Amino acid sequence: MNLVFLKPQIVFTLCASLFFNQTILLFGEDSNQQITEAKEWENPFKPDEVDQAIDSGIQFLLSKQKENGAIYDRSNPTAITALAVMSLAAVGHLPIHPNETGKAMSQALDFLLLEQNQNEIGYFGKRGGRMYGHGIVTLTLAEMLGMGIDEEVDSAIREKCQLAINLILRSQKVPKNQSQQQGGWRYSPDSRDADLSVSIWQLMALRSAKNSGLEVPTKAITNAIEYLKRSYKSKIDQEGNPINKVSGFAYQPGGHPEYTTTAAGLLAMQVCGEYESPFVLGAADWLLENEPKTNRKFFFYGTYYYAQAMYQRGDEHADKARKLVEEILLPMQKDNGAWQGGGSESGAGEIYSTSMAMLALAVKYHYLPIYQR
Repeated sequence: MNLVFLKPQIVFTLCASLFFNQTILLFGEDSNQQITEAKEWENPFKPDEVDQAIDSGIQFLLSKQKENGAIYDRSNPTAITALAVMSLAAVGHLPIHPNETGKAMSQALDFLLLEQNQNEIGYFGKRGGRMYGHGIVTLTLAEMLGMGIDEEVDSAIREKCQLAINLILRSQKVPKNQSQQQGGWRYSPDSRDADLSVSIWQLMALRSAKNSGLEVPTKAITNAIEYLKRSYKSKIDQEGNPINKVSGFAYQPGGHPEYTTTAAGLLAMQVCGEYESPFVLGAADWLLENEPKTNRKFFFYGTYYYAQAMYQRGDEHADKARKLVEEILLPMQKDNGAWQGGGSESGAGEIYSTSMAMLALAVKYHYLPIYQR
């Protein structure tokens, strides 16, 4: 059994059991008093409100799985299934786990790998989600590398993920109508413009794939980071640093900073190693002043980025963000374990909102490699 893939509380239980049995073998039955004391010691890993909310969210997602393995309730089955898989992995579940959730994830992964979901040029966006969906599925597959139930599945993940990465790389090289949009992506592989929201998913996928050993040129990541910097609302000094020490990222270069795009840009910059960049420091402080609120546009989408980005920043930013996110999200959970978006997210479905909420709350666990400090 490989303890690497188990939750801390499961690892603790196994280790405690092994210790108990070895005590008997080493010291014999005369060690009854020591054994009794060991048995009276209780497992400190007790479920709290977040754990209980996550467990309810998991059960909701599993209840919505289709016969073909997909997990979705509205549209964009491939992208939404990928989000669900990523949210389950983020809270400690993997396709190789011999339980109900592991089996469901394995079936969902099999669905993502179906030939119908990726065309001959490697694109996952044909069945909905466009480049958004393509980036989400590619990131999910990159994070699942090495986590398939057998070598055949792992090989399929690697092959399809590399094809998807190659498409992202080709799309980035498409000449843009404006020079300030070079290095980014938009809705289709041949788009001649870019926006930060679509670009973040592609950049995260590239970073994860590179971490997993796939072929990703460093230059592609560097170019994407430069695009993000041009989306930061500030004039730039002669050394290439922002004059505005506290500001955020806009949807497109020249625009105004927003909660969602600033959180997304902050996460992506840090995932790519720019931890002490002045753009990162400024965005993190901007988010201290622009907290998550349920009436914000794309609240769940932005709060996923906010929670993970501020966790990466650490210290005051991480502590404040986790407290706020938990205070807001926990009361919003429905009796069936789901979260439901409103306003701009009302049509996205409960699986989308639930997956995003779980990804936001998952900073407590930080299992997925892409989200680790």
